[in-house]
Amino acid sequence: MPATHLPATPAWPPRSAPRLFVAGPLAEGASLSLDGGQAHYLGKVMRVAPGDAVVLCDDQTGEWVARVAETGKRDVMLTVESRLRPREDVPDFWLCAALLKKPNFDLVLEKATELGVAAVHPVITRRCVVDKLNPERARTIVTEAAEQCARTALPALAETVKLEALLRDWPANRTLFFADEQGGEHAAAAFTLHNGAAALLIGPEGGFDNIERDLIRTHPQAVPISLGPRILRGETAAIAGMALWMGLAGDWRAA
Repeated sequence: MPATHLPATPAWPPRSAPRLFVAGPLAEGASLSLDGGQAHYLGKVMRVAPGDAVVLCDDQTGEWVARVAETGKRDVMLTVESRLRPREDVPDFWLCAALLKKPNFDLVLEKATELGVAAVHPVITRRCVVDKLNPERARTIVTEAAEQCARTALPALAETVKLEALLRDWPANRTLFFADEQGGEHAAAAFTLHNGAAALLIGPEGGFDNIERDLIRTHPQAVPISLGPRILRGETAAIAGMALWMGLAGDWRAA
């Protein structure tokens, strides 16, 4: 008799299941109601129906699968079924980025989240063309980026501070890699040599002025680095530096 092939069990949850960060902590059997933008996304954009899967993260306990219990005009009711994985441990790596024009800094926030940094510290320098950041908008950008890249831990968003304050309060146990267009150690060599808690400092569109550069270079935790022979835009330098560090000293090595 020919072998009987049973149909494969569909993956649960399906890869197409919507993914959202919600207020936690989540737990097996918990019920929650989503309204506002999240309800609109599930009901009107994704068109979920009772029984459909939704993947939830709470930035505390990890990632969970829930089923849609009920959909209404203004809310969606979910029942949490089981935990898929615990909250991830991300490398102890910060991005300290000078504020850029809004679209460029939005890109930095998005890519910092995707690349796996633990925290983003917005910085104001003398040549910044922008001197404030909307924290709610920034949080929305990193949350949506985390949902898209299947990250379970949101990066911390620090308060925007001036460069002098950042350096004054800098922790003594954290290396500060300073991307200096005037040169420094080759970034790859520096990232490999200096282990442990670290951060990358990136300047604004016009770069750091001489006073700021001297202030950074004389800081005891600062390590000036070069990101190659070309002068990079602020957002390019941030993305390149984060990717290189993740590959040499971060969690890409085990990926």
